[in-house]
Amino acid sequence: MENQSNSITAEIKIEKPVDCVWQLWTTPADIVHWNIPFDDWHSPKVENDLKVSGKFFFRMEKKDGSEGFDHYGTYDKIVKNQLIEYTVSDGRKSVIKFISDADTTLVVETFEPERETPVEIQKDFCYSGLKKFKRYSESK
Repeated sequence: MENQSNSITAEIKIEKPVDCVWQLWTTPADIVHWNIPFDDWHSPKVENDLKVSGKFFFRMEKKDGSEGFDHYGTYDKIVKNQLIEYTVSDGRKSVIKFISDADTTLVVETFEPERETPVEIQKDFCYSGLKKFKRYSESK
């Protein structure tokens, strides 16, 4: 990403090898289980065409239907088990790195924040998602 000074970065260590972490991060059947920031939310629809120029679509919403949003965009760069770069529908960029260390994987997510939502809320949202992913993946 060009302007990383305005970016948000969150990371989490997963007690699983990188090939397992990669699969759980990228497979729609798994994404629906962890791609939720809070317990009262869910991700009822996930589409993921993991290739350069491929599209993704994740619907996230409160279980009671009172709030929700679509997160979608296009993949810019994919390096299996190492890197995912994408552009979301409003033009913001994101980079996810998978750093392998024997049987553990560090997942580092860096993204350009949106202007409407306070940065702290976006950081908390991202960390919540990463924590859900950690719990899900380490239970597999």
